[in-house]
Amino acid sequence: MSESYTDAELRAILERTRTIAVVGVSMNPVRPSAYVARYLALKGYRVIPVNPAHAGRRLHGETVRASLSEIEDPVEMVDIFRRSEAVPPIVDEALEAFPELQTIWMQIGVEHAEAAATARARGVTVIMNRCPKIEYQRLFGELRMGGFNTGVISSKL
Repeated sequence: MSESYTDAELRAILERTRTIAVVGVSMNPVRPSAYVARYLALKGYRVIPVNPAHAGRRLHGETVRASLSEIEDPVEMVDIFRRSEAVPPIVDEALEAFPELQTIWMQIGVEHAEAAATARARGVTVIMNRCPKIEYQRLFGELRMGGFNTGVISSKL
């Protein structure tokens, strides 16, 4: 069920977005959700972490929320780091919690056609099976040979 997105569409999303709720974020810095959240925060996005197992802890200057409905500020994008089968209730909660929601972004390996259709019916853009960090790096000239710009300089091969 691979969908294609134009570079212009992806760039527009990344340029208009200011606040991203990351659902399923890990406190473990080597987990993809943790370094994607950190990268996006370093790029100037407000990243609000969501994970009930870590609620109340701090990550990148923000308090981890147990659920999307605990976030009181406007959110333009919800980035989902959960298994595909967990997506529908997350999308439903996002649509309920954020009337001005612009984008549902499902990470690499995460796709759910029915949840995507629900969000699109409400006028929300849906991206599936992509990573905003990788797309940001690719579209804004930061992607390196290995695919990831870690910011670490090393002499190891």
